[in-house]
Amino acid sequence: MSVLRIAATLLVLALAPLLTHAESKEAAGARYRVGERLASDKATATSFRQIEWEDLTPKGWDPMAAFKGIDLARLQDSDPKAMEALDRMKSAWNQAPVNSSLDGQKVRIAGFVVPLERKGEQVVEFLLVPYFGACIHVPPPPANQIIHVFADKPVDGMRTMDAMWVSGRLKVHRADTGMGVAGYQMRSELLAPYTRPKT
Repeated sequence: MSVLRIAATLLVLALAPLLTHAESKEAAGARYRVGERLASDKATATSFRQIEWEDLTPKGWDPMAAFKGIDLARLQDSDPKAMEALDRMKSAWNQAPVNSSLDGQKVRIAGFVVPLERKGEQVVEFLLVPYFGACIHVPPPPANQIIHVFADKPVDGMRTMDAMWVSGRLKVHRADTGMGVAGYQMRSELLAPYTRPKT
């Protein structure tokens, strides 16, 4: 598969949370609907405001702006315009604007985990991302779709791409984590495995 087709595929995946709720299947076959608004327990409902991934992007932000006038389907890997387009996308996404009105808010959000730092088998630092496979492949999602999370306490049994509810105080803070540029930071106060709603 060409670099541009991979980039185009990842672009679609990265934009999906802004248009619809990201979905994935866990090993046991259950279906996740990450970011779906769920009825919360009373303690969580009073402590943290539940948000969705699209809440992290400022109104009017266009993730496709870097591609205006470029027909990705016509570009080949050997075309210098292909690498230029990919570089333009990476730069634009690393600088993606955040929703500053969320700075300092106590929020709850569901997403997929990308561990960054461990102490033995316990995870102490991770990225929370909106769709399965984000930051594992390149390019990573836009900065406004990555939350850099520091666990309040080391977490046992957390694996890459586990779906989790994460609650804590959200900060606007841009950081290059090595796996992607995060536009937000959070110290988690509550962590819970994501479970799909009962129907």
